[in-house]
Amino acid sequence: MADLSGIITPSALHYERHHAGIPDIDPAAHRLLIHGDVARPLKFSIEDLKRLPQTHRICFIECSGHSYREWEGPGGDNVQQTHGLTSCSDWAGVRLATVLSEVGISDSASWVIAEGADGAAMTRSIPLQKCLDDVLLAYSQNGEALRPEQGYPLRLVVPGYEGSISVKWLRRLKITDTPYYSREETSKYTDLMPDGKAREFSLTMEAKSVITTPSASQHVTAGQFNQIRGLAWSGRGKIARVEVSTDAGQTWQEAKLQGPVLPVCHTRFVFDWRWNGKATVIMSRCTDDTGYRQPTREALIARRGARSFYHYNAIQQWRIEADGSVHNV
Repeated sequence: MADLSGIITPSALHYERHHAGIPDIDPAAHRLLIHGDVARPLKFSIEDLKRLPQTHRICFIECSGHSYREWEGPGGDNVQQTHGLTSCSDWAGVRLATVLSEVGISDSASWVIAEGADGAAMTRSIPLQKCLDDVLLAYSQNGEALRPEQGYPLRLVVPGYEGSISVKWLRRLKITDTPYYSREETSKYTDLMPDGKAREFSLTMEAKSVITTPSASQHVTAGQFNQIRGLAWSGRGKIARVEVSTDAGQTWQEAKLQGPVLPVCHTRFVFDWRWNGKATVIMSRCTDDTGYRQPTREALIARRGARSFYHYNAIQQWRIEADGSVHNV
């Protein structure tokens, strides 16, 4: 993560998450079934989908367990370990709304149940309104066919929502009037709150940022120009502002956003700095165009407790020691 430039993650470096390995699928035989509360259940081949109007969408996908180690304190030795489960790609395919318009959705429908062709039959429930908005049936990533580990030959891309809902190896969509409450929506991908209740369908990935250079396991030289660089993103929309602190949060200064600044995408930020050689802590915080600002760790835990596993988006702190070494604190 620290070595990448720009906002597009090369396909070969996109993070991977599988629940039962990578299936070996013959694209010529693969079909997408759409059924349930519809007037005309239909099956689509990959070639059928490719004949429909194509659209592109640049957006990030982030695992909801991203940074999970940090719930209990500093848990990663470098930025790849703390923040490596997010990637940003140029996806191509057909809008799900285009395909759904062909089946005649019932007026009572409000959810779409997506199922993958992997060994786990990965199953997630998606609000119908989201599916009619910006969800993509993707068959291409960064100008080439999806790689097997990224869902070849067909996957969902659900911008701004937690990664597991962008179901890979997609084979079935069922239109219903209720969520499915699958394993991934009950025992997993829920947030245990301080009162013992579990928060369900907390799908949107909140605003988050991280300084990638300098970061843990790197080294800083005193008295020389150092450009602080990092990434910010939000499932709610565009990044509007990033601030950087070089004195452990006592003061904050605005960083420069590097274009393009797109909704639901990684956004690069930079901040020019000359380190004086004294031990300090550096950090970044972002604000998106809805006004949501990335919380401190203390504020996040005060609201959510410390028993969660998913959706950690607190401000990340890197301590620079007097010898120039950088550590996760």
